[in-house]
Amino acid sequence: MKRKFIYPILLFIALPFAGCEKYLDQLPDQRTLLNNGEKLSELLVSAYPSGNYITFCEAMSDNVTDNFGMGTNDETNTNSYAWRDVTAVNQDSPIYYWNNAYRAIAAANEVLKAIADAGDPAEFASKKGEALVARAYAHFMLVNLFAKFYNSSTSNVDMGIPYVEIPETVVWKNYERNTVSAVYEKIERDLVAGLPLIVDNYKIPSYHFNRKAAHAFAVRFYLYKRDYAQVIAHANLAFPEGNIENNMRDMNGRYATFGSEEFAYEYTKSTERANILLGETTSWWARRFRQYRYSTTSALLNSVIQGTVAGNLTAIRTWSLSSQSFYTRKFMEHFVRTSINATTGVGYNMVPLFSTEEVLLSRAEALAYQGQYDAAMADLNAYAKNRIKVADYNSTRVIDRQKIKVYFYNELPEEAYTDAVLQEGLIQSCLQFRRAEFMHEGLRWFDILRYNIPVTHAVYGGSSITLPADDLRRVLQLPEEVKLSNVELNPRPEND
Repeated sequence: MKRKFIYPILLFIALPFAGCEKYLDQLPDQRTLLNNGEKLSELLVSAYPSGNYITFCEAMSDNVTDNFGMGTNDETNTNSYAWRDVTAVNQDSPIYYWNNAYRAIAAANEVLKAIADAGDPAEFASKKGEALVARAYAHFMLVNLFAKFYNSSTSNVDMGIPYVEIPETVVWKNYERNTVSAVYEKIERDLVAGLPLIVDNYKIPSYHFNRKAAHAFAVRFYLYKRDYAQVIAHANLAFPEGNIENNMRDMNGRYATFGSEEFAYEYTKSTERANILLGETTSWWARRFRQYRYSTTSALLNSVIQGTVAGNLTAIRTWSLSSQSFYTRKFMEHFVRTSINATTGVGYNMVPLFSTEEVLLSRAEALAYQGQYDAAMADLNAYAKNRIKVADYNSTRVIDRQKIKVYFYNELPEEAYTDAVLQEGLIQSCLQFRRAEFMHEGLRWFDILRYNIPVTHAVYGGSSITLPADDLRRVLQLPEEVKLSNVELNPRPEND
């Protein structure tokens, strides 16, 4: 079997016009000779997006502010902070992520086509499973960023994204934007079909959709879809031994002794038990997130970490940069020079795509929605106990019904403190912990989207700008070039 593959026109911007014919005349690399299991495994490495969504997701969220008008000005950081369309195509931009996600989808489709052409042999079943789940994940990220967020009342008419299921054989092809609901259906189809085929025989499991990672993906998918029974089921399947609490990052143990660099190195290490799936991304995030003008100040970081229902999450480590930018050090850059003597090169970051902490907090949220309040509080306490120093964790930190009432509803008469009110307090507690836990990781933006939370950004000098609920700018704009494939761009406010 010897095949060439053409990247979809959806990522056309990455392919210059002049080199198109020459490009199609040669194989991109040796991995496209899909004639055995080893070659399929090599190509599957490319089925994960190498773009990084964190830079623009953090800048759009309420995790950053105008850092006294100081810091590095960068188009992706600056325009995302103001919720303006980012036209940059370089790494860390939305367009770069779009292109790399569709490249990952193209690789997954090549693997699936090769397996089908080979007669779908049993020996390739695990690779088929990984390709299906990887394809589902890339589309999942794209639809949540470049389309309106899933809403069971409107997603059957809201424009989604093209769901690409077959390899390209022509340079020019028209695509249709499926509805958000249709995209979610196809994601679920691929996820459900692929998960049972996946095995756990990888040398480095955290670099692949192993079974735990696939279940963790299912947890997030069903949380966003609001299918809470499935969230709980997949969270339990991710940790069938019931040891989810013991697989969190040990902030009260090892991490308490680390310096800044060692902390970052361990945080994204493949052997860290909390890292369920890691992604290798081309990104400057590790070096620049502390330097951007729109970043995190001490007041903002402290309000997130100290202002929770459990009080101050004292075990979460923080550092500062010249008393200006405050942060928790999570990322370490791997810099690759363009040549031996070059001073220029490319930065790479390992990014935790799924973690034990996310599975735990997602389960707590789902349990609250399902009316299992005591179980939800048990998960929240398991998290809080791990994120508060042992000396600081005492009876006042335990999250119970009274603690929720005092924190959120202190003025509410006891007779009005119903289960519905308790449920809302538990959900807000989950959101508080998620915001603190995933600071600098981009996930807060997705919580803002799914709860339609308004965001206000300060502008140094006293003014501010606001992103209201249901604003069209919550949806990232597609690359202009997709119009060549008759793909419609996202609408924008008339005065934008």
